[in-house]
Amino acid sequence: MADLEALIFDVDGTLADTERDGHRVAFNRAFADAGLDWDWTVEVYGDLLTVTGGKERMKYFLEKYRPDFAVDGDLDEFVAGLHAAKTEHYKKLMADPGLPLRPGVARLLREAREAGLRLAIATTTTPANVTALLKHSLAEDAEDWFEVIAAGDIVPAKKPAPDIYLWAMEQMNIAPDRCLAFEDSDNGVKSVAGAGIRSLLVTVNDYTRDHDFSGATVVVDHLGEPENPCSVIQGPPLVQGLVDVDALKAIHEHATS
Repeated sequence: MADLEALIFDVDGTLADTERDGHRVAFNRAFADAGLDWDWTVEVYGDLLTVTGGKERMKYFLEKYRPDFAVDGDLDEFVAGLHAAKTEHYKKLMADPGLPLRPGVARLLREAREAGLRLAIATTTTPANVTALLKHSLAEDAEDWFEVIAAGDIVPAKKPAPDIYLWAMEQMNIAPDRCLAFEDSDNGVKSVAGAGIRSLLVTVNDYTRDHDFSGATVVVDHLGEPENPCSVIQGPPLVQGLVDVDALKAIHEHATS
């Protein structure tokens, strides 16, 4: 069994509940600025989350909800322009009013750094979105906490394809059996499994609570704080109220033995 050396984190829904109160709101503001009557409700956005990637999500929306919508010009350029505007709105939202990290995230990241574990990010969101969240919700220098930030269109195929995890591990020069991944969705679970990473901790949220997490080692409701302990939803009882470094090592040992 290989020792645990690195933690690779998804971002949206995993580090923070960014989907409902961050990305969805930013999309709607970009649509309004463009004079579009599109309104992505909480329910509609939940359906759109079956598709990963913001630009891909907009195309899916047009196909399913607005097939009569005609773009004046090139569709890809139109979507890319809207997505760029949405990113600017998202960055502003992260600065004011901001968005808190999920319970236990900041605590675990600090503990992992102190323990000498390597940190990385593997996400479909854009690099600017990652930077905005880390800077305003974690620490001014939080981007530097991560050895690799694999984000956005750095690979052509997004989750559930394994490409983003494979790219991150290639940059780190590390084998899958020395990594533990953090995800929140079934697409993330598939991506991790396809990359050969066997250690996987899932933290559910309101959008993903009913997903199929059969490929995860352990599923919890959140990472836990001393005053707000977490619960194991699926998998062996390797977490006792807090996901800490010892729990991660136990999860990794269980998954790779």
